[in-house]
Parts: sequence; structure tokens; C-alpha cells
Amino acid sequence: MCLCAWCRSKYLNKISGPLLDRIDLHVEVTPVAFNELTKEVQQEKSSNIRERVVKARNIQEERFKDAEGIYCNAQMHSSQLRNICRISDEGTQLLKTAMEKLGLSARAYDRILKVSRTIADLADSTEIKTEHLAEAIQFRSLDREGWAG
Repeated sequence: MCLCAWCRSKYLNKISGPLLDRIDLHVEVTPVAFNELTKEVQQEKSSNIRERVVKARNIQEERFKDAEGIYCNAQMHSSQLRNICRISDEGTQLLKTAMEKLGLSARAYDRILKVSRTIADLADSTEIKTEHLAEAIQFRSLDREGWAG
């Protein structure tokens, strides 16, 4: 199997835009250098991460307690986005710029808002801050031109 950039690009570009739109998180995993693997750096404990995730899920469960069949941000309807995923003027400008520069679709816009709401929940923030929005936009890496190498 060839791993050159051209072959990777050819293979990965077979994935359609509408299919990519339905994937909330795009994460490119690159090889880790040996020096990074052997560094002794204090990592966050899994138990602490689990606590944050459970707390975020509880926040979402409470948020959607009156919405039948909805238990988390990912299940939110587009009509609910306007109330639940409010962003500041600065956040709106950031999202507008990302939409224009990356050529994102309306579906990607909704996904970014849902993911940013989840990131805010994980940070125990009642509001979606610009940094939450920026992180969610970063998870749309496959939407970027030339993402396949």
C-alpha cells in the first residue's frame, strides 16, 4: 500500500462532503516522535476526565429533561440551537470567518455549535466562549481544502 501524499489525497478525497458533514469530530492523528513518547510529563488522570464527562452528561440530561427523545447536545434539533447555543458577537464573527474561509455547509455550522456547547459543558461553563467555539472549529479539519495531504 502506497503512503505518499498523492495516493493518500486520492483515497481520502473519495469521501463526499455530505458524508463528512455528518461526522462531528475530525481528528488527524499524526505519528508521535520518540522523544515525546519518552518524556516524563504529568498527564491528567482518567478518573478526573471521567468526572468531567459525567458532569457534562448530567448538565445535558438536565438541559433536555423536558425534550422527549433528546438526552445530549448531539441530538439537539436545529430549532433548539438558537436558544441553547447562543454565542457572543466575537464568537459570531469567528464562526462567520471560519464558514467563509473553510467553505463550511449549514450542517457543519450546526455541528460546530453543538460541539462547542459540549466543550463548554466539559469546562463547566454556562456560556459558549470564543475558545470553545475555536476548539470546535478545529475539529472540522476534514472540511479544510487540502486536508488529505
